[in-house]
Amino acid sequence: MEAEMVAVLNTTRNTVLGEQITVAGTSLRRLVGLLGKRGLEPGTGLLIIPSQAIHTLAMRFAIDVVFVDRNWQVIHLCPAMVPFRMTGIHWKARCVLELPAGVIAETSTVVGDQLSFTK
Repeated sequence: MEAEMVAVLNTTRNTVLGEQITVAGTSLRRLVGLLGKRGLEPGTGLLIIPSQAIHTLAMRFAIDVVFVDRNWQVIHLCPAMVPFRMTGIHWKARCVLELPAGVIAETSTVVGDQLSFTK
């Protein structure tokens, strides 16, 4: 079964966070996440839904992490999260977006920004 892909836009800043974001909407896809990957190409990422916390245990590379609430608003950011770390639990989060390190800075994304997702 092929994974669903979406584009993620920051409508507040009129920037693109990624054009080929894989949706991890099943238990198996959420469990596997980015494990086993050597990195993320520009424009790619993973949208974990639902999720309120993530880890980078056994990962080989840093990622930018964006926590999003049910209204698709950014509620917390973890830029350049290195391997073998865990985030805290963000109770108001609906999903977590994992992106290549540097995307948060490149797109000037901040807490409070509004995101949109398109197929």
